[in-house]
Amino acid sequence: MTLTITPIYAALIVLLFLGLSWRVILYRRANRLSLGDTGDKNLLKRMRAQANCAEYAPLALLLMVMSELMGSPAVALHLMGLTLLAGRVLHALGFAATPQKIVLRQLGMLLTLLMMAVTALGLLAHAVI
Repeated sequence: MTLTITPIYAALIVLLFLGLSWRVILYRRANRLSLGDTGDKNLLKRMRAQANCAEYAPLALLLMVMSELMGSPAVALHLMGLTLLAGRVLHALGFAATPQKIVLRQLGMLLTLLMMAVTALGLLAHAVI
C-alpha cells in the first residue's frame, strides 16, 4: 500500500519544525550564544517550542502512518492530520508570543494529545477486533 495522505501532514509539520528551528538559530546568531540556553529566557522559550514539536510530532505521525497502512478512511486520516497540525501550530504560536498565550499553548496540547489518544485507541481496536 502506498501512503498518500500522511506524507502531506508529515511535510507540513516538518516545515513547522524547521521554522521553529530557524527561530532558535537566528536568536543564537544575533546574540552570539553557542551552547545551551545560558540562562536566556527568550532563547529557552524558543528552544522549548522547538523541542516540544520534536517530542510529540514523530510519535503522532507514526500513528498516522500505521493508520493509513491499516486502511483508515481518507476522511479519518485528514481529520487526524488537521488536528495534529492545528495543535502543533497553536502550541507554537502560544509559545512564541510575548507574553506567552497560555490558552493557545493549552489548546495546542489538547488537540495534539486528543489526536494521539483517539488514533491510538482506533489502532488498538482495529488490531484486537
